[in-house]
Amino acid sequence: MATIPVPMPERQATISPFGRVIGTIVSPKATFTDIAIKPTWILPVILTTVLSIIAVVVLNQKMNWREYISQKIEQNPRASQMSPEQKEKQIDVATKFTVYIVYAVGVLAPILMTLVIATVMMGAYNLLGGAGASFAQAMGIAAHAGLVSLVSTPIFLLVILLRPPGTIDPENPVVTNIAAFLPEDSAKWLVAFCKSLDIFMIWMLILIAIGFAVVNPRKLKGGTSYGIVFGVWGTYVLVRTMWAFIFS
Repeated sequence: MATIPVPMPERQATISPFGRVIGTIVSPKATFTDIAIKPTWILPVILTTVLSIIAVVVLNQKMNWREYISQKIEQNPRASQMSPEQKEKQIDVATKFTVYIVYAVGVLAPILMTLVIATVMMGAYNLLGGAGASFAQAMGIAAHAGLVSLVSTPIFLLVILLRPPGTIDPENPVVTNIAAFLPEDSAKWLVAFCKSLDIFMIWMLILIAIGFAVVNPRKLKGGTSYGIVFGVWGTYVLVRTMWAFIFS
């Protein structure tokens, strides 16, 4: 008698949304395997948004934007062509809007970055690696990879709170990249390049590689997943560096 094949049971997600938050940091492969089965992204985006808002509130309280903007204007070669009244007017306007812009970035950056990273990486992995990842899976991977902010934001807050006012560089406040060790008169293109060599950025890229690798392990064997994510990131760094070189 012919045997009737028994269908294999579908894999079920077993990790709760809160468990995935912790698991992303301590056990990423198992966590992203669970995310690939049943993607979720709302909780990590909420957490990163809350952390981002806290960070910008503290930054705006500790930062003397007027003094910082005044220094930036004086460093601009075109400042010599401006009268003192024009400089003061530009400083007043820039100071007023900078505070609101920083708040807006704090609120919108986490979800916008998640959308951009998910879209770009889904396209790259599906096109270059044949991953067949869905947008929901890509959002889940990008959102959970962004949870490196659970570590980076407390460090940022500690640095901001401990530093005296006037010594904070809002463009590179924490020494987690090579640019922090460059001389102040370094070329802009070199600063742009070295800022990209950041510990937390590399950590996030590794998490993205792990996340997409478990979506389709047969297509993304060995270092293929890492090659794709670091290739995309390397292209971005190259464009950013060239842009800084051209307009410096």
